[in-house]
Amino acid sequence: MNRAIKGETVKRHHYDSHDQQRSHLSGFLVAVNLACRLKTLSSLAPCEYNCNIWVSGSGRFSVNPIHQMPGQNTW
Repeated sequence: MNRAIKGETVKRHHYDSHDQQRSHLSGFLVAVNLACRLKTLSSLAPCEYNCNIWVSGSGRFSVNPIHQMPGQNTW
């Protein structure tokens, strides 16, 4: 994972300040954590798992979880 982070952020982009690098790194980590598939969730990404629970109507959510996720909501 560290190699992927370094290759996608530090080696690919030039940053003028540490704050710019920190903001880009935090955005990259959020995107990776939302997109990675986990074995404990039956090989689903966390956002896909939440959407499946919402669709099943189990009553765990009072608000649609898709509206709470950062980024483009294109589900």
